Amino acid sequence: MKVGISNDHAAVELKNSVMEHLKSEGYEVVNYGTDSHESYDYPIAGATLAKAVLNKEVDLGIAICGTGVGISIACNKHKGIRACCCSEATSARLTREHNNANIICFGARIVSTELANDIVDAFLKTPFSNGERHNKRIRQIVEIEENQ
Repeated sequence: MKVGISNDHAAVELKNSVMEHLKSEGYEVVNYGTDSHESYDYPIAGATLAKAVLNKEVDLGIAICGTGVGISIACNKHKGIRACCCSEATSARLTREHNNANIICFGARIVSTELANDIVDAFLKTPFSNGERHNKRIRQIVEIEENQ
């Protein structure tokens, strides 16, 4: 699986740690974020990753900023993206299983490296359930996007 990862300046160290973990698990990782501590705006980091997911350059994405909230909002501005901000592994697993989310977001100031790795593991290893009730709700989300 090919995974994209993006971050702002607040999340350089956590992004690098997560990338190392993902590579050790056998994932191909594409870095769309910054490697600098100079100010780098999370809307740009989120948009870059969202476009890569939509263009199928990567299968799924990981977005990290200070809290995970801002970058998740930025990612979700893109039609077809279902980005979820999670601070623990259960929500990350359920957002794949129930919502077929394509980007997981979390905050470098919120989660530890160990917890971040647990979150991405849960997200990446969980398939979408493809259950009818979940498909129905995703179709409703798509209808909302189409009518904007």
